[in-house]
Amino acid sequence: MDICNVPTLAIVGWSRSGKTTLMEALISHFTAAGLRVGAIKHDAHDFSIDHEGKDSWRFSTAEAQRTLICSAHRLALVEKLEQPADIDSVLQRCAPGMDLVLVEGFKTAALPKIEVHRPSLGKELLCLDELRYPQVKAVATDAPPGSMPEVEVPLLALNDVTEVAGFIQREMLLR
Repeated sequence: MDICNVPTLAIVGWSRSGKTTLMEALISHFTAAGLRVGAIKHDAHDFSIDHEGKDSWRFSTAEAQRTLICSAHRLALVEKLEQPADIDSVLQRCAPGMDLVLVEGFKTAALPKIEVHRPSLGKELLCLDELRYPQVKAVATDAPPGSMPEVEVPLLALNDVTEVAGFIQREMLLR
């Protein structure tokens, strides 16, 4: 998917499969290659970046609809939402100015995806349920060759960031 003409790819999988570790490695890889990478993390639980007693927490507690905190090198915006955020609205905020956006989660969204799968977790492959989890383009796994069920998408070595990044470059037509 290209929001604002920015290639976007989701990294999906079950909890504890290694999504965050893969995202971190991919961000480092693409940044070292000179790309500007945006990262989005979907949190199924409510999160807070405010710390009790701090000014931004006090503003949020006082019911500010938006609280923005900034320094010379960082900016964070916390906004109370009337309804759950959808991937399109989140991407509209994150994608401008980026060469690539990597999304952790949003596994049911209509985004191209790489599934992270560890057989040791005992969970089924998401890509086998194409209706619920559309657009899985590859599976990054630590399974030994030949030990996985047959799937219609390429299998990538989870611990080989160069292989996974190369697939993304070809799939997303990155420079």
